[in-house]
Amino acid sequence: MMAATGLKEQLNGLVNSMLREGLLDEQFTQLQMLQDSSNPGFVAEVVALFCDDSERILTELTELLDQVAVDFQKVDAYVHQLKGSSSSVGAQQVKLSCIEFRHYCEDNDREGCIRALQVVRHEYYNLRAKFETMVQLDQRILAYESKQ
Repeated sequence: MMAATGLKEQLNGLVNSMLREGLLDEQFTQLQMLQDSSNPGFVAEVVALFCDDSERILTELTELLDQVAVDFQKVDAYVHQLKGSSSSVGAQQVKLSCIEFRHYCEDNDREGCIRALQVVRHEYYNLRAKFETMVQLDQRILAYESKQ
């Protein structure tokens, strides 16, 4: 039982530091509240879907911005999509960098979009690394608790 308690403290510490740093906002806390014994892997599932979605969108954005003639409406649509999914998981920094990115889309500013994509990618990978640690801790806690 002690091991699970220690892991829970680690997990809470990680999430709290992510909230303090502004990587996550209260929307993530709302998601955590939806996880219970009937749905123990809920947060991990949502995080995995968010990551898969984000990877796909970042790939699309990279390809679109590599074009000679950039379709800024298409770029903006993808950024809008990423902003929405970031918002729904509480990925605050990713969401904020998407809002910034959309300004460059509106201005049809290719260089601005390329720089904004680098910022979004940086924020996303920073968050993803912490999400991976979080999910691993969560899985270890579930493994301990299922042995009880």
